[in-house]
Amino acid sequence: MMRMPLRDSKPSHFGGPWRKTNKLVKIMNDSFYDLPCPINLNAWWSFDSMLGLCLVIQLVSGLLLSIHYTADESMAFDSVIHIMRDVKKGWMLRNIHANGSSMFFMCIYAHIGRGLYYGSYLDKTVWFFGVHLLLLTMAEAFLGYTLPWGQMSYWGATVITNMLSVIPVVGTDMLRYVWGGWTVCNATLKRFYTLHFLLPFVMIAFVALHLFFLHEKGSNNPLGIESDSMCVPFHPFYTVKDLFGYVCFMFVFMYLVCVKPEMLGNSLNYWPANPMKTPIHV
Repeated sequence: MMRMPLRDSKPSHFGGPWRKTNKLVKIMNDSFYDLPCPINLNAWWSFDSMLGLCLVIQLVSGLLLSIHYTADESMAFDSVIHIMRDVKKGWMLRNIHANGSSMFFMCIYAHIGRGLYYGSYLDKTVWFFGVHLLLLTMAEAFLGYTLPWGQMSYWGATVITNMLSVIPVVGTDMLRYVWGGWTVCNATLKRFYTLHFLLPFVMIAFVALHLFFLHEKGSNNPLGIESDSMCVPFHPFYTVKDLFGYVCFMFVFMYLVCVKPEMLGNSLNYWPANPMKTPIHV
């Protein structure tokens, strides 16, 4: 029986390898597999892909947490405790989501610091979408911090939302609209939960635009010079480096999740929200 050749080994009159001829796969191929990259990128560029890993971790863990969470001021705190104590591996799931947000910001700060140091901000379009991604991530983190409905969640939401009141003329009305009442209440929690669930999809769209405009001109490099003549394909040269970065990332991440889960948190958030008792340092 004659053996059929592999699709990737078709002769040139078929248009080359399958990953380059299939319209949908070609987009992914040109963005990740055969993407031309400067030959002199260092370890600071690994934080870019780590941010993608962080986003995936937060999306998956957040979706699983939403199955058990209840967005109601009388049940929100207890639902989080229920996740930690009663749901199988719920303690790990919650710690992954909580510490994953901290790791997200560590990678963001490294990513922005590298961009400032090496002059990546000179590509204004990419920088524009990157700054908006930072603002979206900050908003997402604030909304998520409110959801456990502990003391720090409640009073953190109270302090941050009150910043709207300094806006002339419309500030007070905006504040009441965000609260859904005269103070942080059940309506506020429900609105924050809805926004916390929806914003990640907006972030994914901005990430796609951020990468699209980045790949139009190509990545910056440590020397800051045009490197069109000194490029290598992303795979295998940088996939190997990124995998090594993932291993280092996961080592730190799982240490936080399994050994020091509360190191980056606040113990006051294990007290239910009490509008009548403000924490001393707040």
